[in-house]
Amino acid sequence: MDIMDIISKKRLKQELSFEELKYTVDGFLNGSILDCQMSSLLMAIVLNGMTDRETFDLTEIMLNSGATIDLTKIDGIKVDKHSTGGIGDKTSLVLVPLVASCGVKVAKMSGRSLGYTGGTIDKLESIDGYNVSLTSEELVKQVNEIGCALVSQTQELVPADKKIYALRDLTGTVESIPLIASSIMSKKLASGVDKIVIDIKVGQGAFMKDVESAKKLAELMVKIGKNKGKETICVLSNMNQPLGNYIGNALEVHESIDVLKGSGPKDLIEVITTLASLMVQLGKNISLDEAKKEVLDNLKNGKAYQKFVELVEHQGGNVENIPISSHIFSVKSTKTGFVTNIIADKLGELERKMASNRFHQDGLIDHTVGFVLNKKVGDYVLENEELVKVYLNTNDINVKEVLDCFEIEESSSPSLPLIYEIIK
Repeated sequence: MDIMDIISKKRLKQELSFEELKYTVDGFLNGSILDCQMSSLLMAIVLNGMTDRETFDLTEIMLNSGATIDLTKIDGIKVDKHSTGGIGDKTSLVLVPLVASCGVKVAKMSGRSLGYTGGTIDKLESIDGYNVSLTSEELVKQVNEIGCALVSQTQELVPADKKIYALRDLTGTVESIPLIASSIMSKKLASGVDKIVIDIKVGQGAFMKDVESAKKLAELMVKIGKNKGKETICVLSNMNQPLGNYIGNALEVHESIDVLKGSGPKDLIEVITTLASLMVQLGKNISLDEAKKEVLDNLKNGKAYQKFVELVEHQGGNVENIPISSHIFSVKSTKTGFVTNIIADKLGELERKMASNRFHQDGLIDHTVGFVLNKKVGDYVLENEELVKVYLNTNDINVKEVLDCFEIEESSSPSLPLIYEIIK
């Protein structure tokens, strides 16, 4: 078997066999297949797609490329959540303690940033002392003790996905339905959970730009879940503007704490309560209405925030020490009118450049920078009124680049639903 033949076959839109896919993944892991060769195959997949059978095979190969986690020693049904990522998407930071406060076990493994979307692990590392790395034994022990854990994917768990994931980020091969589906589901299946809820972001601030593509991804992941005996529900949510008002690692942790304390922006709360209610429904086998009542009660009565504090402390973190930059610049509108669009992906790219040099794999992240939006789509803004605060790591800022992310017109545009569809 030869990698060049495999690349050519996919370039010609032919179906790859299980053996060819396994040869490629194993070779990439052991170094016999080079980054440039794997990049070529990934690009061919992005351009020409994969069949369902190829996607099932790739998921299975990545799932078995390393260790899997045995969560059978955790009592009760274990429910996990995943998001395909979007600008300002900090839902996991709220969902894990919130769902656990309702009595459902959550052993959550999250990833780092991919493309211009933020990663939960990067956000957690903005909390002083927070340990994102637990052994399987430590994970099981903590979930049994406090009901939840929020950690990074280990080196042993799905190493093929971890290596391919990093390469996709650097080579412009992120936006592929079969690659996204196999990446997500291999990790979820390897993590040993019983039921899965997936938040598929849709819009210009997400990898899925339209509802039709997102629905295809959802249906594919539900198929993969059913094939492996894991009940999977997908929620299609709007990402045509940033979720919430805060963008940036430490800033998003602060906004998550606001929500856990019973406040926060309405859009973020709606997405969180939708996802949390589904997770609690699956975990406790109760009606969706009963689940939603528990979720809302625990956001109001302080139980969700107390569970967050417990989670952070168990993993060595200090909720009182989440530093943000002291260099703050106010960007003001140059005209009066309604905000009709916020170009979320462009804003995400600006935050990415501010925060890190992640165009190289060893780039370090500045967790303290980002944006706080003062206006969202549909809001009325006056000339010279603040649109957004920018938290900088230097005193330099290109104001025009930030302003170009906001479209302001004389009349408002029709609002889109925040939740498009739930697919089971």
